[in-house]
Amino acid sequence: MIDFRLDEEYEALRKTVEDFAQAEVAPVIGPLYEKEEFPYELVAKMGEMGLFGLPFPEEFGGMGGDYFALCLALEELARVDSSVAITLEAGVSLGAMPIYRFGTQEQKETWLPMLTTAEALGGFGLTEPGGGSDAGATRTRARLDGDEWIINGSKAFITNSGTDITKLVTVTAVTDVMENGRKEISAIIVPSGTPGFAVAPKYSKVGWNCSDTHELSFSDVRVPAENLVGKRGRGYAQFLSILDEGRVAIAALSVGLAQGCVDECLKYAKDRVAFGHRIGEYQAIQFKIADMEVRAHTARLAYYQAASKMLRGEPFKKEASIAKLVASNAAMDNARDATQIFGGYGFMNEFPVSRFYRDAKILEIGEGTSEVQKMLIARHLGVGA
Repeated sequence: MIDFRLDEEYEALRKTVEDFAQAEVAPVIGPLYEKEEFPYELVAKMGEMGLFGLPFPEEFGGMGGDYFALCLALEELARVDSSVAITLEAGVSLGAMPIYRFGTQEQKETWLPMLTTAEALGGFGLTEPGGGSDAGATRTRARLDGDEWIINGSKAFITNSGTDITKLVTVTAVTDVMENGRKEISAIIVPSGTPGFAVAPKYSKVGWNCSDTHELSFSDVRVPAENLVGKRGRGYAQFLSILDEGRVAIAALSVGLAQGCVDECLKYAKDRVAFGHRIGEYQAIQFKIADMEVRAHTARLAYYQAASKMLRGEPFKKEASIAKLVASNAAMDNARDATQIFGGYGFMNEFPVSRFYRDAKILEIGEGTSEVQKMLIARHLGVGA
């Protein structure tokens, strides 16, 4: 029979991260969020716990776990705060994973030990100004000049790209154009501080205020030819495979936010009194919270299934898109309902649900918009191109 219970190792990890989120993240994240400060101390503690190394082998400083373990950690962190969760997700999925999956042995030995322990963070530069979902329309260029790549262009919305501990960004760039006009896109490591590599001031964002996000520019940036990640011309394809995994992770993060909304509303419904009764005694509130729990529960099952197929080595692209779509919708709907249940207090930044509301929308946009997910699901069903 299908058994959805977590085994002892997974459950122990989940509980450890849950305790960390409640004891270490919850008490400090509100002020940090309002001041838009990056949570360096929390990142360091997560590094000490091994969270940044969960899916990586011990030889590179990892914990020898798997991607589902990372998803469980993301869900528990996002029940309290999504900025902290996305910092972990991006640090693993976008910073370290491309090097682990496609890098040379030398690149792995150089970068992974510091990335898997959060001694350093890495980013991945794919999206460009004006590009959005059309990631294949890359305009950043890289050409070989002897034994060096010379890179020119810009990237937008890049997570973990400008912190004090950011050590590299892997960027996609056009390295050739075929006779038929098709672009050859490759991935190249650019260490922080390389001359010509500039990080713009951080964005002013609606949500994820403790997450680090910047626009990047490259002006005649020179890096060694051996900084190529994977095969030349395979950079975009490599990233798409990383993105499939990332969608499962974002689904887990979304479930965490959705469940966090339930958690907060349950506490509030038992404490808040209106018209002489606790509001949890009113059927209208009961039904709202029941709907919220259904959404979180259903979305969790979706990402569990996608993760299980991924770990078995089976095709999981469709399931990843379904999980990401269902979970991000659940997060947005639950954040809206939670704010409504809290009423005027839900509009006040002192309550977590206001933060959840601000953080939820990006989940329907980042790592593939909801519209892109529907397009991919339809394509896997044989509809359209």
